[in-house]
Order: sequence, then structure tokens, then C-alpha cells
Amino acid sequence: MGDSSALVEFKKGIQLLREGYPAEARGRFRRAVELEKQNVYFLSFLGVSEARDQKNWAAAVDLCETALGLKRNEAQFYLDLAQGHLSAGRREEAVAVLDRGLIYHIDDPRITRERAKLGLRRFSVLPFLERGHFLNRSLGKLRHRVWTHFHKPVYSN
Repeated sequence: MGDSSALVEFKKGIQLLREGYPAEARGRFRRAVELEKQNVYFLSFLGVSEARDQKNWAAAVDLCETALGLKRNEAQFYLDLAQGHLSAGRREEAVAVLDRGLIYHIDDPRITRERAKLGLRRFSVLPFLERGHFLNRSLGKLRHRVWTHFHKPVYSN
């Protein structure tokens, strides 16, 4: 009985999350986790709803990382963890998670699509310095301005 009611709660949570009701979805996912603690899918989606509803980034990322740690071969968990990082405003971490997901799931169109949405980063101008070093940041901004100046889009009628 517990398995089927946990699955019902989970499916309802998915529906509520898609319809834009993260608080209600969070309650459904929490009940599903309580009924079936070992289900990593329930944990991961609880993390997503935690991020969207409570803005509790640490708990959301922790839940998603736990799910991913228990089952690394599931592409959805990389997407969920990346979404948790994005919700927290941590774009670089989201990119790193999706890049890691592409190592294991090179042909997964969902990961590829989400990674493409975040754009590509060029290599550091001075690779022997950290990306955040002021020289790399300054030279990177200069490189971007020069690149956009010479590669303006051409519009035709």
C-alpha cells in the first residue's frame, strides 16, 4: 500500500510543479519521501520543489546531491541539481553540474539543451591564473568587447 500511495503523491507533485504550484508540490514530495525513504527520485524532486518554494538553497542542493550520489547514471538528477544551483543564482555551479552530466550522458538531449541555454564560456585569457583573477576578468571583458565589435550581427530585409 505504501509504494502505490507514495507513487500517487509523487505524480501529483510532478503535476503541481509543472502547473506552477511549488508549495503544494513540496508537500506531496515530502509525503512521498516519508512513505518511501529509499526512493532517490522522490528525494531529487523534493529538492527541486524546496528550491522553488522555500528558496532554501542549501537544503535543495543537498537533497539533489544526495539523489545524484546514490544514482549517478540518472540524467534527471543532473538536471535537478543544476536547477537548484540556478535557482540560487549560482550559474557556474549549474554549468559544472551539466558538464559533468554530459560526461556520463553525452547523448541526452535534455542535458544538452539545458547546457546550451547557459551558453559557452571561453577559456581564461591567462590560463595560469585563476578565472576570477582581476587580470583574467579585465582581459576577458576586453576580449568580449573586441569580439562583439567585429562580429556584429548582419540583418537583411
